[in-house]
Amino acid sequence: MISQRVHRDLARVISAVENGIVPLATALATLAAQGHDRAASRADVIGITGPPGAGKSTLVDRLIEGLRNAGESVAVIAVDPSSPFTHGAVLGDRVRMQRHAGDVGVFIRSMASRQAGGGLAPATHDAVLLAEAAGFDVIIVETVGVGQVELEIVAVADCIVVVTVPALGDSVQTIKAGLTEIADIFAVNMADRPGANRTAVELKHMVHEGRREIPVLQTIATDGTGIAELLAAIEARRGVQTANAGRAVRFEVLRRARDRAAHAAAAVLDSPEAAGVLARLNAHQITRNDAVDTLLAMLGGPVHAH
Repeated sequence: MISQRVHRDLARVISAVENGIVPLATALATLAAQGHDRAASRADVIGITGPPGAGKSTLVDRLIEGLRNAGESVAVIAVDPSSPFTHGAVLGDRVRMQRHAGDVGVFIRSMASRQAGGGLAPATHDAVLLAEAAGFDVIIVETVGVGQVELEIVAVADCIVVVTVPALGDSVQTIKAGLTEIADIFAVNMADRPGANRTAVELKHMVHEGRREIPVLQTIATDGTGIAELLAAIEARRGVQTANAGRAVRFEVLRRARDRAAHAAAAVLDSPEAAGVLARLNAHQITRNDAVDTLLAMLGGPVHAH
């Protein structure tokens, strides 16, 4: 049973993991100790991704409504753009999906992307695992909206809905750059705009060329048109093992390797030896390329890559 206590405990452990205060294992153990331990079954994770301006948040709001009407509890991890200086989220959960704020069966958490590539926040995967452990039936991950590079959504989602809209210029060509390979469902949102049918037809041709069976639906999230069909398509995908599993492992390995490399590089850059290199640079004793090569050599990486 989801309660206000679940919301409070989940929010606390997500913050602790996101800020590096405790590791994921400790946070999961904390939830278990507080009585939030769901080992018997797992949540279904739905990824919502696509270009900026496609109405993803409004669509998520409608999905929450439909899932709640079906009696399922929903956790939303919404990855927001973040300040390059403070790393804080520009948009917060206080301004998202306010009509669900009083529903204890809905947990909404905004996470700052912190300039991470791939459309996800660094701790998104951990937040999904924590929401699952807290007992939510469905977890929706809404990506930051950076278009074709959001492929890392495969690392966390079981079903991926790629959202686009008509009149986004070369939006279908943008989708071709990679999202076609990971999509389970396409949703042409704002389908009351001119060009919606053409966009849907182009996507259907693209799907046919890729020899994949992917539903291409039209929705108007603002008034709920097409949401029932989208929920039905998502339901058909739930529990189905797809190629996303293999891709998820690949991206997770790459993510962890990248994180480890970044931490190792940061440790080198914070060392007294690195300070000496930068001091020589500031004294014009070496060039910037020399400084980069020297620091990479200290890290054990390749040099002369420029």
